Amino acid sequence: MDSAGLPRRKALLAGGLAALAGALSACTAAGTPRGAGTGARPEAAAPNAAPTTPDAAFARLMEGNKRWVNGSLQHPDRDPTRRELVAQSQEPFGVVLSCIDSRVPPELLFDTGLGDLYVLRTGGQAVGPVVTGSVEYGPVTGGTPLIFVLGHQRCGAIDAAYKALRDGKDLPGNLKAVQQALKPAYDQVAKEGGTGDPVDRMIRAQIKLTADDLRANADLAPMVRKGSVVVVGGYYSLDTGKVEILTGAPAGAATPGPAGTGAATPAPSTNPQPSGTPAPMGTMPMGTMPMGTPS
Repeated sequence: MDSAGLPRRKALLAGGLAALAGALSACTAAGTPRGAGTGARPEAAAPNAAPTTPDAAFARLMEGNKRWVNGSLQHPDRDPTRRELVAQSQEPFGVVLSCIDSRVPPELLFDTGLGDLYVLRTGGQAVGPVVTGSVEYGPVTGGTPLIFVLGHQRCGAIDAAYKALRDGKDLPGNLKAVQQALKPAYDQVAKEGGTGDPVDRMIRAQIKLTADDLRANADLAPMVRKGSVVVVGGYYSLDTGKVEILTGAPAGAATPGPAGTGAATPAPSTNPQPSGTPAPMGTMPMGTMPMGTPS
């Protein structure tokens, strides 16, 4: 063996390995996304600024529902960065009172994210003092500009209450409290009569009555009159995914037409002002029976 040439061969080998390592490093830098394989979190999209007016909040919800209907969801504000941002404080732009139905999750059908909405869910949007107080929380303590009462097609709670009231029977256990809370809507439908599915008419009546009662609430009514809060009532179609506005949309807002039509119609009202003396919290027609308290 030529011992004189050994150091030279070792030097050449070391130089070749160094060059190979450099090439691999350059290749990785050029072809690997930032943060991949390093445990670093990919950069998140900038959070959406929260709407601060009733009109803007309403528009944000309806734009989200449009995305839900056509399948172009954005899934906004649903990443670790958003979680960290709202961990210490929150500024939801809307309160949604909806049904417990598993097919009607407000955050999904309005395509919203973490920290965007206060959400309350009761059978058939049944209201009592605790529920009403929870609805008040956002507007009263934080200036939340929108309250949205969301009923839906084929509501099981309202169907059960309708049949029990029609037949003069009581639902079992604490379901009787739900039945009693929904009785004003049943009474209205029975009094007005009309054609079509009576349960669906009761669903729509419940949405409107609940929205009207919240507008007349002693603590919310001054904000409604001032225009800093709107109370909207909407009907969600299980078949189409579309939210139809029944009452209370901001003036001039374009709203979806009846479920399945795909047509936009003028807002049915301009968030009607409460008439007469506002009812104190918990004394409204549908607020006399707290959820979970048998009569």
